[in-house]
Amino acid sequence: MKNIKLSENTGIQLPAKNLIAIVAGAILATVSFFELENRISSLETADTLFQADLLKKAEQEPKNLEMYMLIEHLAGQIESIEKEIEASRYNKVNIDHIKEQVNVLQKQIDKLRNGSH
Repeated sequence: MKNIKLSENTGIQLPAKNLIAIVAGAILATVSFFELENRISSLETADTLFQADLLKKAEQEPKNLEMYMLIEHLAGQIESIEKEIEASRYNKVNIDHIKEQVNVLQKQIDKLRNGSH
């Protein structure tokens, strides 16, 4: 292996096209790095603003609270109406059963009247 001695006065022979390619590559890498850094910063800012906007929208305003209370009130009314409907179904079953019993009793009364005459 050959020993290489370098100093301030050491000369390097390099074709101009290779030197230009190295300088262009360094410039391109630097510009790309700063563009990438700028894009990341922009996305982080947009994310921060988006999260702040979501937090702001999530806060309850008086109108939202009023609507929430109205919804809760209506939900309570719906529950009571559902209970009434359920009771009505039970009452209908009872009424149908009582009608059947009245019909049976009516037939027995008719038999007793006809048997007595």
